[in-house]
Amino acid sequence: MLEEYISKDGRRLRLGYTTGSCAAGAAKAAAEALLCGRFPDAVRLMTPKGIELRLDILEKSISDASACCAVRKDSGDDPDITDGILIFARVERIDSGVDIVGGEGVGTVTKAGLDRPVGEPAINSVPRKMIAEAVMEIAELYEYRGGFRITVFVPGGEELAKKTYNPRMGIVGGISIIGTGGIVEPMSTRAIIDTIRAEANMRKAEGIRNLVLTLGNYGDDFLAGFLPGISEKNVKCSNYIGEAVDIAAELGFESALIVGHIGKLVKLGAGIMNTHSSFADGRMEVLVTCGLLGGCSKEALLKITNCATADGALDIINGEGRLEAVMEILCRRIQAHLDSYGKGRLRLGAVLFSNSYGLLGVTHEGEGLIRAVSEEYLNG
Repeated sequence: MLEEYISKDGRRLRLGYTTGSCAAGAAKAAAEALLCGRFPDAVRLMTPKGIELRLDILEKSISDASACCAVRKDSGDDPDITDGILIFARVERIDSGVDIVGGEGVGTVTKAGLDRPVGEPAINSVPRKMIAEAVMEIAELYEYRGGFRITVFVPGGEELAKKTYNPRMGIVGGISIIGTGGIVEPMSTRAIIDTIRAEANMRKAEGIRNLVLTLGNYGDDFLAGFLPGISEKNVKCSNYIGEAVDIAAELGFESALIVGHIGKLVKLGAGIMNTHSSFADGRMEVLVTCGLLGGCSKEALLKITNCATADGALDIINGEGRLEAVMEILCRRIQAHLDSYGKGRLRLGAVLFSNSYGLLGVTHEGEGLIRAVSEEYLNG
């Protein structure tokens, strides 16, 4: 077990290691067994993050032609669905080079824009490099001049993958062997942003010019009714609106339409581009300001300050008969902040909704982007 920790939100959280590190460790141990006839109890593996791992070796088997073993995934204090699964590597001799292939439970890439080309196993570039370096270290130790074929496989991986983003991202038949640093950080911001980038890359590879961003399942569900036929082509950005916009600009998208629940997007009215509650709030402050400008009574505004949710505030505003006016003001504020953040790099607009009231408003640029998205996605 990795005994490395980080502090996050006042808590001490244990780090874990990625499926890529597991595959590299298993391959290293299997290569050693293949060349010397016995498995180590554990191997040491230096990760790209600069943290050395000691990985216990499990499920060992060997024959004249190959050696095979596994490493158990440890996600630390991150609630990763792959925590505890076994990642196997089977190693065989070949004439030269290192050939890394996917076996049972490792997904296959079916859409362009991901780390690997279409048709290849979803074993990403950094894990491939880690695996190759690990087995060549063993080759050098035992003065072996040939090459290796490494088959990475994950029993049960196909069923497990159905609970992940893989099917949405065009990876079918199993999980991905991933990890840019070899280390899992609990609730890793980097992992989320990497997922956003991967999805955006895939949309870019499909030829899409106008990106649609949703914040989560609520946004997906609303989008399915609001713009039918588009909900399978959007990119989920969670709370990371600013990072998603930066990625869209970097990849050369012409625009990004942000579709989200009022409880999150109201924060854009204060220029808050990360909508997680631990980053910033300001929801009621924004709604009080917009309510004041929209003609709500003093009594209503005082009630809003005591609301715990944006939905509760909407009920008060609606009771005043000022919902449409207040949402129009909020949309203008959101558009102004999006324009400022975009800095001319791309067009930005937003669509706001709530579960109780449905569509609440569309920003000025959002109206044009809805037309652009509809034309491109449905008629393109």
